[in-house]
Amino acid sequence: MRFAIRVSLPAALLAVLPLLCAAEPTAKKRTFLFTYSGAVTGLKPGEKARVWLPVPPANDDQEVKCDAEELPAGAKEGKDPQYGNTVLYFEAAADKDGTVPFLRTYRVTRREVKGAAKDGADADLVKRFLQPDKLVPLDGKPLELLKDRTLPKDPTAAAKVLYEVVNGHMKYDKTGTGWGRGDSVWACDNKRGNCTDFHSLFISLARANKIPAKFEIGFGLPQKRGGGEVAGYHCWAKFRAEGKGWVPVDISEANKDPKMNEYYFGNLTEDRVAFSTGRDLTLVPKQDGEPLNYFVYPYVEVGGQPHPTDKVRKKFSYKDVD
Repeated sequence: MRFAIRVSLPAALLAVLPLLCAAEPTAKKRTFLFTYSGAVTGLKPGEKARVWLPVPPANDDQEVKCDAEELPAGAKEGKDPQYGNTVLYFEAAADKDGTVPFLRTYRVTRREVKGAAKDGADADLVKRFLQPDKLVPLDGKPLELLKDRTLPKDPTAAAKVLYEVVNGHMKYDKTGTGWGRGDSVWACDNKRGNCTDFHSLFISLARANKIPAKFEIGFGLPQKRGGGEVAGYHCWAKFRAEGKGWVPVDISEANKDPKMNEYYFGNLTEDRVAFSTGRDLTLVPKQDGEPLNYFVYPYVEVGGQPHPTDKVRKKFSYKDVD
């Protein structure tokens, strides 16, 4: 004989039982080859050029290995003195066509970033991420967006308000000129721009409210697996919540796809690769020109002067691998 046994559970326990039984979602991964190539052009045969290229870091977000390269002799890597970015540097004489070609292919396994990452930053670097950059002020017009608004004391809750303020104020729009420099004041005035403009405005507001925030730049990949060229860079930001670590935001992607608005506060898709962190960069060895606004494309100097960007060919491509 069988007996049916009915057990009465408290209502509160019934409410959380699905959460207790649910498995923790697994972060996605994507492994691909990323080729960073180009050539310095417009030189006289034999004329020397100094070339700096960013190198994608290996860290908690991504595994990176150099898979192949075609570089002039003597190319070497170093670390920039402020942010610790890896910089590939070489000097080379132009060939008979007045060019200096270069190519590196990286094998990258990029992980989906879900929630806060461990801290890992020393006190001096955290302090730097509370200071202004040349185009990212901590006062003036950007702060007018917070006029008559009281932010929560919790840094994560406050950052969420700033995220929504920027997303509501801005529109992803690359028409006309002025966008793409990561100028917080310009973004505030014009209410549009690309990823650099969105995240510069967010960083201005965060740092002004004593929330450390940093700028990361690299390349985005199409969501569909396969291969092809990558048109240009993509950037995002991370803010530091005390005791929780670095929390990512990708406001420009949320602006382009409102269905992903909640996701992109605290998460990043695996469809990207990071190359460098920070603004106003001094390279290694030190360049003769001014600090770089950001570092994702090749930087070249000839005769102690920055080489025109339209004379530096660049091509980026990816290919997914199993």
